Amino acid sequence: MEVRQRLSRSMTRLRDAQRRRAEAGFALPAEVQVQAPAPVVIGTSNFERARVPHGVDLAAAWSWRALVIAAAGLAIGYAISRFSMIVLPVAIAVLISALAVPVVNSLHRAGLPRKLASLLVVIGGLAFVALLLTFVGQQVAQGANDLAQQVVDGLEQIRLWLRDGPLHASDSQINGYITQVQDLVTSGNKHVVTRITEVGTTLGHIVAGIFIVLFSTYFFLADGVRIWSWVVRLFPRAARARADSSGRVAWVSLTAFVRATVLVALTDALGVTLVALVLKVPFAPAIGVLVFLGAFIPLVGATLSGSVAVLVALVAHGPLVALLMLAGVVLVQQIEAHVLQPFMLGRFVRLHPLGVILAIGCGVLIAGIAGALVAVPLVAALNAVVLHLADTAAPAESAEPVRELSGGGAGPRRER
Repeated sequence: MEVRQRLSRSMTRLRDAQRRRAEAGFALPAEVQVQAPAPVVIGTSNFERARVPHGVDLAAAWSWRALVIAAAGLAIGYAISRFSMIVLPVAIAVLISALAVPVVNSLHRAGLPRKLASLLVVIGGLAFVALLLTFVGQQVAQGANDLAQQVVDGLEQIRLWLRDGPLHASDSQINGYITQVQDLVTSGNKHVVTRITEVGTTLGHIVAGIFIVLFSTYFFLADGVRIWSWVVRLFPRAARARADSSGRVAWVSLTAFVRATVLVALTDALGVTLVALVLKVPFAPAIGVLVFLGAFIPLVGATLSGSVAVLVALVAHGPLVALLMLAGVVLVQQIEAHVLQPFMLGRFVRLHPLGVILAIGCGVLIAGIAGALVAVPLVAALNAVVLHLADTAAPAESAEPVRELSGGGAGPRRER
């Protein structure tokens, strides 16, 4: 401010001097005369945002959003793979709970406390699985000697075919092949200690996973209301009603999927067992139990377990009976794929076969066979939630309070 005042006084004195000189006839040249500065004009800024074509702007918007979604998916997949020993048993416990909830509800309505009913259901399910495995072990143990002798006879037939068949292999060549196979089998003895350590670690993980499944299943059945209420309260208040309704839809879809899968597995087991009994294949009941357990692995489980029946038929009765057994397994698989699954799953689980294949592939990459087991029902539940959120409008503030998805007992009161 002081500088400006000094400058103003200097300009005033200079103009006075110029006026006095002009009056006296001593005017300065025009280029020497000092002019007053022009006023500063304040206008709008001429800075504008960079203009790009609409297609480039749209592609950029989609690209960074896709990158964020992909990064989030990779982070979730990495977290699941790192904590697979916890995530997979909990997911399996959710599937078991979806199957066992009606039994717990029935016992609870009959007068038993819910915690006691849940404990009885868990113990009963564990005993049922143990009985199945014991039955299979007894069946195999009773016919192991006969089957071993049939395997020896089958190998002798293969040796005779190699010598007298189209290959015309000599005895020395056959013995050389047998020696190579023996060397291939026994060469792994150098790493016996490492393999035993790996097997011990795997067994430890399996035992820990079984305990996590049992405890998680019990608490899901006994305290499912409180657990789900806690999960819903993690969401913002405005989103809790939508989260609650989405959870109900996912639970209904998951329950329908698990029950239909059990019925399909039971049908597969009965069909393969019936074919094995007709053909007089050994271990027919044990094969049925194996098919029932394997049918829970989508797409490939029943086929792999059915191939065991074909191998047993080949060893016990030769190629013709094995072909008939294979035809029976294929027939059962076709009935399952074209009749049972569309009828039982089509109304509840709207999932494209390509989605099933991709889900299985992702599950195998993340956690092997266990991942394939839980991938399809979880993707089916997620698909049901996405369709539900896309088809429904935002709920009003007066939506229903959080209630129990698994039934049995009143849900917690709505938080105010």
